[in-house]
Amino acid sequence: MKKSCVHIYCGDGKGKSTAVMGLAVRAAGCGKNVVLTQFLKDGKSSELNILRELPQVTVLTCEKQFGFFWNMTEDQKAEARAAYQELFDKAVQTAKEENAFLLVMDEFMAAYNHGMIDREKALAFLKGRPEGLEVALTGRDPAPELLELADYVSEVRKVKHPFDEGVSARKGIEM
Repeated sequence: MKKSCVHIYCGDGKGKSTAVMGLAVRAAGCGKNVVLTQFLKDGKSSELNILRELPQVTVLTCEKQFGFFWNMTEDQKAEARAAYQELFDKAVQTAKEENAFLLVMDEFMAAYNHGMIDREKALAFLKGRPEGLEVALTGRDPAPELLELADYVSEVRKVKHPFDEGVSARKGIEM
């Protein structure tokens, strides 16, 4: 039996999502099925355009956007929790149904840390994931229990970023 692993890409630097998109392309490039989902993003990032065209890749995003967690009302938080839990459940189910080799959950840490997905359910899935399923998670500030169960932890550290100088995200570079 080959070991399947949990990968975490974390930190405050640019490149966490880019790294897992590259991992998805690598897996698809050798004929493996990939399920890719994004939490807390609008599903319009440029790399998704090409990934959606690959027959081995299933891209799942949330239909509705909720903005920043700290700006949400309690009703909006409840609606976001329901939507993101549904997205998580759909990603897990799709990975199982498609016998995926790789499940990417981009911005997982924020969804997990803010209670947008059921933490116990997420941990149970990660610990009992199907044999042969690699799982890649991204985001800032991974919880200790996630770091503990991960096989790979790569931290991306910001040294300098144009955003600090007031430059907005640029299509083709940051989005």
